[in-house]
Amino acid sequence: MAEGSITVAEVETSFKKFAIHGDTKATGKEMNGKNFAKLCKDCRIIDGKNVTATDVDIVFSKVKAKSVRVITFEQFSQALGELAPKRFKGKSQEEALQQLYGLIAGKEPANMGVTRVAKAAAVDRLTDTAKYTGSHKERFDNSGKGRGKAGREELPDTSGYVGAYKGQGTYDDKVKEA
Repeated sequence: MAEGSITVAEVETSFKKFAIHGDTKATGKEMNGKNFAKLCKDCRIIDGKNVTATDVDIVFSKVKAKSVRVITFEQFSQALGELAPKRFKGKSQEEALQQLYGLIAGKEPANMGVTRVAKAAAVDRLTDTAKYTGSHKERFDNSGKGRGKAGREELPDTSGYVGAYKGQGTYDDKVKEA
């Protein structure tokens, strides 16, 4: 890499992308410790030998203000300045910082270990209402659509007739005849 090939603007773009990752309310101007650690892990600043996750957490705590849980881009640059000589031992501060910028520039948060959709056959078998038995069977109609409250509770018959009365609904006809 040539000296000065990575601009601060490219690093700031990556900073903003990592700052808003996983937080719907984030503006991209401030980054929390979790996202700072994610940036260091995804951009391979944490190598397991020279720089560890503990080192990253310690540097984050050093650069942030005492009563705040987030860092700004200026504090982020300060943190990179502390991590650069640790990550690239034997190089000058400026050279190490440029190589660190090279690792960060153009990177985005990666989604590792994202939950996959379950196999369709298993889900279909478990959600097939035709195979339901007992009280669960009463919760669905013939098409498989749920009945709502009527399927969950035994609703009282408020028609005024005794249950299983065969002449239900015939009272008006009898009254008109008389």
